Amino acid sequence: MVSALPGFASAPMRAPVMQRSAAPIMETQADLVELSEKLNPIVGFYDPLSLSSGPYEALTEQQAIGWLRHAEIKHGRVAMAAFVGFIVGSNGIHFPWNLQADLPYATIAEIPAPAAQWDALPTSAKLQILGFIGLLEFLGERVQPHYMSGGVPGKYPDFKDVGVPHFAPSLFDPAGLSKKATPEKKARGLLTEINNGRAAMLGIMAFVSEAKIPGSVPALKGMIAPYDGEVMAPFASIDSNLPFVSEMLGYKLSLFL
Repeated sequence: MVSALPGFASAPMRAPVMQRSAAPIMETQADLVELSEKLNPIVGFYDPLSLSSGPYEALTEQQAIGWLRHAEIKHGRVAMAAFVGFIVGSNGIHFPWNLQADLPYATIAEIPAPAAQWDALPTSAKLQILGFIGLLEFLGERVQPHYMSGGVPGKYPDFKDVGVPHFAPSLFDPAGLSKKATPEKKARGLLTEINNGRAAMLGIMAFVSEAKIPGSVPALKGMIAPYDGEVMAPFASIDSNLPFVSEMLGYKLSLFL
């Protein structure tokens, strides 16, 4: 093809190059066995409930393992935050203002047990906290590719990628440090995070057990303030104005007393 202008030849027409996206990585039970050896070669692969081997009704093996991997990482992160929060609450570290005016105590430090500190929060505060957590869960499920479709287990999307205004920081990496890390460093960091999360899950359950049943964890005897409430209930008698809370508390009492 020749240009109409003398001295200028047009470039030949080329078909657009189609970029192929990388194939999604779907983990199998064999991948879990390999991962377990890296995490703890002494314990190795341990699945007493056979969660990774099915049978699965509506999911494939790879989808179920993606769900399990993501759930473990997420629960480990929550447990690490709970472990630190329990220690902070047990040592009287708190915000300086009062909880609410009509309660018999002024600050959270007057309540020694961290679980009782949660019970004492006003209902409006609990609803705000639970609502914010629900929002984070909703946004986290919008990550692409999804962790059950070949995405990275444990990955939390940047807010700007899921429709939140761009001025919101990245929850997972607000300082942008992870983006500069090498793939090898990221892989080591993931293994460390999983191990720390597993240790934190055991640790927070030890704290809660000792608080509920003093002496149940001999290593913590006398170190944890006792708690006589229901550790698995998100609401207490202070929240009885909410629907179904009174029935829930009554069911607990009739079941265990």
